[in-house]
Amino acid sequence: MVLDGEVEDPISVGRVASFGTVRVAAVQASPVVLDADATIDKAIALIGDAAERGASLVVFPECFVSVYPSGTWAAQAATWAPGCDELWERMWASSVDVSGPHVARLAKACADAGVHVAIGVNEREDLRPGSLYNTLLILGPEGLLHRHRKLMPTMHERVFHGVGAGDDLGVVELPDIGRVGGLICWENRMPLARWAVYQGGPQIWVAPTADDSDGWIASMRHIAIEAGAFVISVPQYIPASAFPADFPVPLPEGVDVFGRGGACIVTPGGEIVAGPLYDVEAIVTADCDLREALHAKRYFDVAGHYGRGDILSP
Repeated sequence: MVLDGEVEDPISVGRVASFGTVRVAAVQASPVVLDADATIDKAIALIGDAAERGASLVVFPECFVSVYPSGTWAAQAATWAPGCDELWERMWASSVDVSGPHVARLAKACADAGVHVAIGVNEREDLRPGSLYNTLLILGPEGLLHRHRKLMPTMHERVFHGVGAGDDLGVVELPDIGRVGGLICWENRMPLARWAVYQGGPQIWVAPTADDSDGWIASMRHIAIEAGAFVISVPQYIPASAFPADFPVPLPEGVDVFGRGGACIVTPGGEIVAGPLYDVEAIVTADCDLREALHAKRYFDVAGHYGRGDILSP
C-alpha cells in the first residue's frame, strides 16, 4: 500500500494483478471556483452518481479542487497587477492539505460508495504555508493511497505551482480493480516520465488534464497502445459562468468557455470506446476487460520484451 505520497518499488507493488472487468467513470465537471468546501461537496455528489452507474474507479480533472490556472486568464498573474496577490491568497486558501479534512471527506465518500477515486487538486505543502503543487491523488475506502505532484508545471502554471520531486512515479494496486498509474496533463508528453510509470505495469492509466485539443486525444490513443493499458482522460469543462462575480482578476472579454472538456476512455488497442464529450458537464463510463491489457503485452510490452533496457536505459 502506498500512503502519504511514499511510493514503494513499482516493480514489487502487487505482483499478482487482477484481470476482471472494471467499470470506470470519467467525471467532466466544473469546480466551484475558489471554494474548496463546495467543490468537495460537488465531488462527493458526483462520486455517488458514478457509483450508482456501477463505476468502481472514478476519475476527476486536473486541479478540480478548486481551480485550474488557465492561460487564458492566469498569464497576468506573472505581473504585479492589482488582484494578483488576492488571487494567490484565495487559491492557497481553497487548496488541499493531504492530511486535512477535504481528503478525509473524499475518503469517506469512497467508503460510503464502495469506489476508488483519482482527483486533481491544488495541494498545499504539508508542514508550512508555502508553495502549491498541481497534484493527483488516488484515494479509496482505505484513505490516501497515492500522491503524485506534477513534475513540470506548464508555461503560466509555473507562477502558481512548484516542481514535483519525481519520487512518486509509481502505480498502485487497487482492490478488485487492478494496477492504476498515470500522469497529469502535459507530463503525458514526457517519454521518460511515461517510462518510469510503465515499469510498474499499469493496467489503467489516468490522465487528468486541462487540454481540450484534438492533439490531446491523439496522445491518449498513443499512450493506450504504448502502455497496453486502458486510458481514462478527463479534461475540464469550465464555462465563464463558473467564475464568481468577485473573482480577483479580470477575465478576457468575449470568452464563454475556458475548457471544452473532451473526456474519453480508450482501450489498450487505441480504440475510443466512450467520448470524447464536449461542452457539457457529464459522466462518461466504460467497462474495461483487463484481459485486453494482458493480451496487448503479448505483442508489445514496452517495459518488458519490447523494452530493450539493456541498450536504451541511461
